Amino acid sequence: MAWSERQQAMLKGMGLRVWTPPAPDETAPADSAEPPRQAVALTTVAATVMEQVVPTRRAAGPGPVLAPAAVPAVPAGRHESHPAPDADAEQRARHIATLDWPALRQAAADCKACGLCAERRQAVFGVGHPRAHWMVVGEAPGEQEDLKGEPFVGPSGELLDAMLRALGLSRAEDGPAPPAQRVYIANTVKCRPPRNRNPAADEMARCEPFLVRQIQLVQPRIILAMGRFAVQALLRTTEPIGKLRGRVHSYQGVPLIVTYHPAYLLRNLPDKARAWDDLCLAADTAALAG
Repeated sequence: MAWSERQQAMLKGMGLRVWTPPAPDETAPADSAEPPRQAVALTTVAATVMEQVVPTRRAAGPGPVLAPAAVPAVPAGRHESHPAPDADAEQRARHIATLDWPALRQAAADCKACGLCAERRQAVFGVGHPRAHWMVVGEAPGEQEDLKGEPFVGPSGELLDAMLRALGLSRAEDGPAPPAQRVYIANTVKCRPPRNRNPAADEMARCEPFLVRQIQLVQPRIILAMGRFAVQALLRTTEPIGKLRGRVHSYQGVPLIVTYHPAYLLRNLPDKARAWDDLCLAADTAALAG
């Protein structure tokens, strides 16, 4: 099949290459008359991806925003899987809510509110433009993030960057691009859980004030929640991502889009198409938000 320039750009952004046959007037050796086996496989995957992406691309704008009642009103620091905060935790959360960027970063680096501090190399605070229009919220740092001190590095970070570039977005803090083309990236939990296990409920609850304050300081126009634990922390729900995708949710009045974590997408390639559709919905929503 023939790909339009837009489709080829989209596939490139998702990390898929498309084999293009030689023009009729080009001469080629007899043994290159057929595309390489790897190219055929990539083209087949690309065709499958396009069949999933193109029909679901929204031409009429984003879906409906969930009514406020659809997101339970839970006080900061609470979640149905989170333990109730004690008085010290509430006082700590109030203090964190007053911090500016430098003080907030230092507080995260010095934090010993849970046991994750014992094995971390460093707190993984966040990266990007401090007033970016886009905010990406992930789950917890892995080994490479713990080494570098930056969220979404390694293969999952490369995939995220490729998908953001396809939308004309960048995580860079400096440069000529305006805030509308910038992204700020933060994790729900700032320290790596041992052996990359899932973060525990109390760990998420004790780390939550840092994320809440980051969102307050960035004041994003759109939030992209990537992965189950990011969704749980922001939307106070245990619903699976598959049931929450495709709609515009709300976090403290900010439109929020749910999508898969890049690490999951690396293990489940067909869902890249669904993740791309989520990014397109986020882009439509951000455009409407100005």
